[in-house]
Amino acid sequence: MRTGTGLTEKNLRQLLNEWDPIGVADEYDCMLAPLLGRLRRGADQAEIAAFLRTELVEHFGLTPAPAEPEAVATRLMALKAEDA
Repeated sequence: MRTGTGLTEKNLRQLLNEWDPIGVADEYDCMLAPLLGRLRRGADQAEIAAFLRTELVEHFGLTPAPAEPEAVATRLMALKAEDA
């Protein structure tokens, strides 16, 4: 049995804090529930990347590099695959 892997709030929080697009870790809890919901209902990588991009722009007021949300979406999809 694997522990500490897969799609959990703790693992999502850790990934978002590692990414840390605003430079202030632990400020991303507002994204946890929406991300978990999208991933658990089967959202694909493009949808996850679009959500992340929208959050950065509309919620945090940032303009992310084009590949930034996509790279994190890739990592999130890999995390989801650990649950399969």
